[in-house]
Amino acid sequence: PTAGARPPPEASDKPAQSYIALISTAILSSPEKKLLLSDIYQWIMDNYPYFKNKEKSWRNSVRHNLSLNECFVKAGRSDNGKGHFWAIHPANLEDFAKGDYHRRRARR
Repeated sequence: PTAGARPPPEASDKPAQSYIALISTAILSSPEKKLLLSDIYQWIMDNYPYFKNKEKSWRNSVRHNLSLNECFVKAGRSDNGKGHFWAIHPANLEDFAKGDYHRRRARR
């Protein structure tokens, strides 16, 4: 294996990343750099099978992190009017893109 490569996580393992990191990675992986809440849930389940079989309480944590942290901003309503797109605040974009998810207030 390549130096520094980690074995793939077991499906049952809880990811080591914070919710901020999981949400940010999901958003950054999308072509438009914005996702609907349901798409964030789907990305997390697709990439971290741990969440697939879990009770849905982790979704509360995702919503909590989106609304509480200034690093996430609403980016318009969806085409069907059901929900908002979520994006990363421009002040946090560069750090998050480099994998630095330290919680900091967005510099407004």
